[in-house]
Amino acid sequence: MSLSIVPVKEHFVGEVMGVDITQPMSPSEIATLEAGMDQYAVLILRSRNITDEQQLAFSRNFGAMENAHGGNVTKPAELRLQTGMNDVSNLGKDGKPHPKDSRQRLFNLGNMLWHSDSSFRPIPAKYSLLSARSLNRRGGDTEFADMRQAYDALDAETKAEIDDMICEHSLMYSRGSLGFLDYSDDEKQMFKPVRQRLVRSHPVTHRKSLYLSSHAGTIVGRPMPEARIILRDLNEHATQPRFVYVHKWQLHDLVMWDNRQTMHRGRRYDETYPRDVRRTTVAGDAPTVAQAAAE
Repeated sequence: MSLSIVPVKEHFVGEVMGVDITQPMSPSEIATLEAGMDQYAVLILRSRNITDEQQLAFSRNFGAMENAHGGNVTKPAELRLQTGMNDVSNLGKDGKPHPKDSRQRLFNLGNMLWHSDSSFRPIPAKYSLLSARSLNRRGGDTEFADMRQAYDALDAETKAEIDDMICEHSLMYSRGSLGFLDYSDDEKQMFKPVRQRLVRSHPVTHRKSLYLSSHAGTIVGRPMPEARIILRDLNEHATQPRFVYVHKWQLHDLVMWDNRQTMHRGRRYDETYPRDVRRTTVAGDAPTVAQAAAE
């Protein structure tokens, strides 16, 4: 059976069939998956029971891996995963769920806000690939919003108003909205705001999309209250049910998405049970706006 991508009914999502991602990929298979990402923005690969090494090898077909450093408050000595992958689980280094008052847990709750991975970096991420190694008993869906459809649905006046807007993104904005305000001096420097375009154009399809995220806290040249109202209105618009796909995880699912064209968020789950999900992130290749102006 050759590789094919089947549309998920009524959604902007495709399900991948006929490929073994534990084995080396052919150039034609890689090209088909890249084209699928350009078209759908979210691809599902069911029942892919893979190791960290296999997930990393598969991810590298799409570009260089992004360094996970700088995306959390976990100290190197506290890391559970030593492969450079992003640990999106609720587990500590001891393999047990984080205590309720754990600083890591409280910071990671920000993943339940709508966001685009690594929009807080000068060069934001291209793809993310999330593998479900073990799942909790209740909850834990992941929701995806199609930022292309959301942009298309805006009226012409709003498109003209926001087309050249530049936002500042930082993990301190997203976590601050949840009341997480305690940072060391090193963390404040690491999470220093960066600038991103509010409207992006896809490098292959040239289709425009909103580039929103909970990490976006200001709009350059606009007073803070006005900026946050604009961003809140756009987020409410972009996350209407008609633009959203809800992924209900099955064990060993691998879901990959294009951060340039989507937002996503995790949903609450029973944290008394282990949930082990691991993310690889394909680095982007260029900033959305020159960063010199943000210094």
